[in-house]
Amino acid sequence: MSKQPFNPYDELAQLADPEPEYGAEPVGSGEGFSGFDRLGIRSDDDEADDWSPPNHRGKSRLAALPVALKLTVAAVVTAALFVTGDRLAVAYAEEKAEDRIQQSLDLAARPQVDIAGFPFLTQVLDRRIDKADVTVPDVAADKVSLAEVHATATDIRIVGDLPTAIQGAVIDRMDGDVLLSFDDLNRELGASQVEFTNAGRGTIRITGSLPIAGRDVSVWAKAHLKRDGDRTVSTTVESMRLDVPGMFTYRPGKDSAHSGLRLHPEAVRRITKEAARAKALLDLPAVVERLGIPRSHIDRALGSEAELSRLTGSPRFIEQMMKVNLVDLVIDHPWLLEKAGIDPSLIGALLELRPPELSDRLSLSFSLPKTTGDVRLRDIVVERSGVRADLTGTGLTFGEVAGTGGDRR
Repeated sequence: MSKQPFNPYDELAQLADPEPEYGAEPVGSGEGFSGFDRLGIRSDDDEADDWSPPNHRGKSRLAALPVALKLTVAAVVTAALFVTGDRLAVAYAEEKAEDRIQQSLDLAARPQVDIAGFPFLTQVLDRRIDKADVTVPDVAADKVSLAEVHATATDIRIVGDLPTAIQGAVIDRMDGDVLLSFDDLNRELGASQVEFTNAGRGTIRITGSLPIAGRDVSVWAKAHLKRDGDRTVSTTVESMRLDVPGMFTYRPGKDSAHSGLRLHPEAVRRITKEAARAKALLDLPAVVERLGIPRSHIDRALGSEAELSRLTGSPRFIEQMMKVNLVDLVIDHPWLLEKAGIDPSLIGALLELRPPELSDRLSLSFSLPKTTGDVRLRDIVVERSGVRADLTGTGLTFGEVAGTGGDRR
């Protein structure tokens, strides 16, 4: 029998896995099976059992954020830091400015400075501040105090080295106003217990009392305000009236038609109540002349008690008597006051008070405190809360540069 030719594929067939027997378990399907079926495909159940979350240990969480979001966060943080730094710089500058203003004007109360504009740091680098609001409380102005001085300064040049060696500032322009509060006036002039209220059209009504000769005398007057020059507000007090209820009214001044001392109806009745007092009054030629009563009526009254009572008890006589100015009479006939129940020392103290002295006690005049630069008063308005005057100024200097013209750099 002849030999078959050598076939190399026979050796390869011997190396292959033996064919499984029918009904036998596939190789690898038992304990330690890798999870693949006969076709080499992993089953769904096994895949679910073997899954575990990815391991990102050692990686930054920010690495997973989008680049645009990273840039946005960085921009917000940078802006927040810039704004915070800018506001801190403003607060520092405001505090330094308050110190300089208080020292320059020798103020008892600390002023308040609010610097406007953003960003502030760019203004600092340029050494110029666009705008700042300054409020100064309780500024002494002669015998009264200004309740508040408010000013808005523009174009402010900083003098000195920044940020800590600031020597002062030069203000190109300033606009503001001052308030003379009625509450402060009532307190400062409170020794006289006088109250000031708005009467309209630049007029102030003055009511209250003045202590005279140990007695409170009611006072009523009007004060007119006007600008006297560029730095002073002057007061004209008129229509002043001093009253002692039930006794008399005293109007100081030279106008005899309105000024003088006049009795109240109660005082006139006290004089005429007794016949002796009434006759003593009618015996004074100056009184009879000023009453305008015919001499024949006076003679009948002096000769008859009934005629005297009828004359002096009539409403017309009381009315005419109240119109008589008794200033010169009480000087020559002090007993007349005593008969009216009036203390002569009180009248004497009143007559010693001259109108200028009384007006000065009720005056609201004030002058602006001295400052560097050119500061002037403008309009003056009487408001419900007090007197307000507008201000304007140029070339103001503060700090160490005050008085040098602002030339230091």
